[in-house]
Amino acid sequence: MPVPDPIREGLARGWRVSGGPHGQPPRRIACDIAIVGSGAGAGVTADILSRAGLQVLLVEEGPLRSSSDFRQLESEAYPALYQESAARKTRDKAITILQGRCVGGSTTVNWTSSFRTPPATLTHWQQHFGLAGFGNDDLAPYFEQAERRLSIGPWLAAPNENNDLLRRGAAKLGIAAAAIPRNVKGCWNLGSCGMGCPTNAKQSMLVTTIPAALDRGASLLVETRAERFEFANGRVRALLCRGTGPDGAEIRIEARHYVLAGGAINSPALLLRSQAPDPHGRLGRRTFLHPVVISASVMPQQVEGWKGAPQSIYSDHFLETQPVDGPIGYKLEAPPLHPLIFASTTTGMGQQQAQALRDFPFTHALLALLRDGFHPQSEGGTVHLRSDGSPELDYPLNDFVLDGCRRALLSMAELQFAAGARHVLPVHELAQPYTSWAAARQALHAMPMQPLLTKVVSAHVMGGCGLGGTASLGVTRPDGIHWQVDNLSVHDGSLFPTSIGANPQLSVYGIVNRLAQGLAKSLSGRDISLA
Repeated sequence: MPVPDPIREGLARGWRVSGGPHGQPPRRIACDIAIVGSGAGAGVTADILSRAGLQVLLVEEGPLRSSSDFRQLESEAYPALYQESAARKTRDKAITILQGRCVGGSTTVNWTSSFRTPPATLTHWQQHFGLAGFGNDDLAPYFEQAERRLSIGPWLAAPNENNDLLRRGAAKLGIAAAAIPRNVKGCWNLGSCGMGCPTNAKQSMLVTTIPAALDRGASLLVETRAERFEFANGRVRALLCRGTGPDGAEIRIEARHYVLAGGAINSPALLLRSQAPDPHGRLGRRTFLHPVVISASVMPQQVEGWKGAPQSIYSDHFLETQPVDGPIGYKLEAPPLHPLIFASTTTGMGQQQAQALRDFPFTHALLALLRDGFHPQSEGGTVHLRSDGSPELDYPLNDFVLDGCRRALLSMAELQFAAGARHVLPVHELAQPYTSWAAARQALHAMPMQPLLTKVVSAHVMGGCGLGGTASLGVTRPDGIHWQVDNLSVHDGSLFPTSIGANPQLSVYGIVNRLAQGLAKSLSGRDISLA
């Protein structure tokens, strides 16, 4: 049965899209709102501001792809849809970072896990960053609207074996585990969310808010890089962009208000390139990643971790049993397994890797997502500019974070043996497959936890333009407007003063929903709701 393609249908009925294969955009553009990016924050903002009757323009560096292009092939998806072909790394190469680079941003390629911002995180923000209005009850209506708009709810189908092993292992150890809410509608349970949804079931920005804004007359520039803002008298005077192709001409965009939503590496970088005011030295600092460590295991039965909803079970046991500002805690989830990302993430070579690939159908994997940013020894990273102006994140893996890595690898190995693993392979350069929990525990306690030896990845970049109740506490005000630039807002995960402690997409939707409604009111005088 053919799947309708809302993007191609929208283009056919006259959406205003230019850049790349869609034709050269004008050299000068005037609009009410210019939004940099098209991911979670940009999509929600475009939806709300276009509902307010404002003329919206979105600028996206990546391409416009649609369900017709998503063929469940890693070889096509990573180069086309991810920042730096899914090979973005921190300055010392010790952490690999997955971020989307396409219309819809990371929402087009994420794994659909949708959690509200945990109350402990919001309490910490109130106590340490002067964000008095960010209580759980303050934000609840905005989360509820986002959940309705994006069909976020419990996943009622049975978990796949990869996730169910997390549930069963946790139960054996007496550890609480629960189902993950997902943003899907009519999901076919294919398991290829990270390569773009071929059936449009995932309610990403690509198929929800951005088409809605385009249908209301918004414009979209694709394959167009936002290079810098031009400032005058404490305001943005223009946004200067350029096509990403070899003959890309400069495009000058003049707007009443500008919204920066390029993600927590690209947004600080654009402000750094623009030499934006930063009197308190906070721009690009306190960038957080939820550093992730992974444990693989081989089960007696087939797991086939590539099939079915990629993430549907989690455990917060190791977050909730210790103080938020104590030793670093971690959330346990099960990542989807696909051959290319599996082979390039797990350690080993030669015969060891050949055996790992033979065992692939029987392989189970867990990840531990470390909650960074709450302890004085967890200051995160800093965004810098390379000589060509491109961004680079320096994130030192210090002893505090690496202590969390060791504890997380121990927890995951114990859980996998409890679930019935034949052997467990912690993803660490010096690890070997261990056939008992006792052997794994002894090895992990002795194993050096060091950058480049301990394999660390991330798909959650947060901070760098943090919210603060005063100018000395943050780059942006509690309403999302830059403390020193009146007509510039930031609406993405770079707003977060710490990491979230959970997959952050719903945190972006809910918090940006509130900020965008306030912006719409101030610019149009209209009260607008997301749903």
